Parts: sequence; structure tokens; C-alpha cells
Amino acid sequence: TDMINTELMGKAKAYAVKCHADTNHKYNGMPYDFHLQMVVDYAKKYAYHLDDADILISISAAWAHDVIEDCRQTYNDVKTALGKDVADVVYALTNEKGRNRKERANASYYSLIRITPLATFVKLCDRLANAKYSKDTGSSMLEAYKKEHEHFRNCLVDLKYRDMWEELEGILDVREP
Repeated sequence: TDMINTELMGKAKAYAVKCHADTNHKYNGMPYDFHLQMVVDYAKKYAYHLDDADILISISAAWAHDVIEDCRQTYNDVKTALGKDVADVVYALTNEKGRNRKERANASYYSLIRITPLATFVKLCDRLANAKYSKDTGSSMLEAYKKEHEHFRNCLVDLKYRDMWEELEGILDVREP
């Protein structure tokens, strides 16, 4: 099975890198895979929370998590490329339409993440990567993540991932009970 596992993760990486490159989508001026690699690194760091099959899906979804939202891909495109399990996670992590961050991450967005297996895990990896990068570069987004944190946590808290929440709160310098 190792061959199959590595193959799906490799396919997910190639697919996501190509989608972001094809739409000229950057992360703070860098190739977008810089961000995707950070998300994948967090997924690997915290993989001990998951069983082997879920690690495979989570890392593949970590690569592809933004392709529907940012790269004009559809659920069916992702499903065809990477299978239903990965597509379900990527779809759940796709923001709603909205004029601002709050509208794009509304109640139905968080609700779909909560009911989609592994979506909370990948979303936490994404938020950890974004928060850490913002802190390391002095980005103004750090304040946005701090302001959103209580709501974000209330929407998605899963104590199974307590150490991930603790790392995020350390990066953001916020403490929750």
C-alpha cells in the first residue's frame, strides 16, 4: 500500500502546484506551493492524530485545499484527479461567496467543515501555516487571525486536536480556557 499512498500524495502535490501555477496564484509574491508545503508540513507533524488511511487523505487534501476556491477547479475536477475522499475535504474547506472574510467564512462554511471527516484537521493545519507565516513576516494578517480566533475556535474546536490548538494560540499569543 505504500506505493499507492505515495502515489496519491504525489498526484495531489503535482495537481495542486499546477492548478495554482496555471492561474498565476501566488502566496505573498511567492509560488503558491510555498504555502501548500507549510500546510503539508503541519499535517505531517500532527499525523499521529490520524490512522494511516486518514493521513493519506489529509496530506493529499492539504496539497489541494485551495484549488476550488482559488483555481477555478470544481468538486468534480478534484474528485476525478484525487478521488472522492480528498474532494470532500477540499470542498468543505472552500469558502462561500462573500464581500469580506466574515461573509466568506459563515456558519454554513464552518458547519460543513465540522461534518466532513478530516476537514477540521486540514483547516487547522492551514490556519497554523498562515498564522506562523504572518507572525514570522510581520504581516498585518496576524491581527485578523487574532481577532477571528475566538469565533474560529468556537466553530471548530475538537479536543482531539488540543495540541494543535495550543500551538496556534501560542503563535497568536491568545489563551483560551
